[in-house]
Amino acid sequence: MSKPPLIRAVKAKSPATLEITWTTGETLAVDVARLIKRFKLYAPLKNSALFGKAKADPWGHAVNWPGEIDMGADQLYELAREQAGEWGPERFAAWMAEHGLSLNAAADALGLSRRMIAHYRTGSKPVPRVVALACEGLSARWKKRVA
Repeated sequence: MSKPPLIRAVKAKSPATLEITWTTGETLAVDVARLIKRFKLYAPLKNSALFGKAKADPWGHAVNWPGEIDMGADQLYELAREQAGEWGPERFAAWMAEHGLSLNAAADALGLSRRMIAHYRTGSKPVPRVVALACEGLSARWKKRVA
């Protein structure tokens, strides 16, 4: 996907979950507790009253809160998809680690460039479904060889 979808609507759920309706027609829940804990600028969102004031920005590019706090649609979409079971950077990195793969070895195994593997591992580009399926297929093949 070259451009992430836009946010149509957002509803804050307790304690740190957003239910977001996207222009794709999907409604996905995303737990943002890790972001709130990790980044100082989100610390005010620990207050449930403030968190409950989440609104989609007028253009659909972010979720906004009072105090000029916002989270970008692209980050929220990728996190929501990852939490829904899609492959994200953490899962991709875990797959590499599970099989003891370097960037070069993963690139060779998947028939991709080292640079693209680095993008998937860091999250700077989303992991396409076909790559996730290839990873799962390779895992299954490699496990059969060991057994």
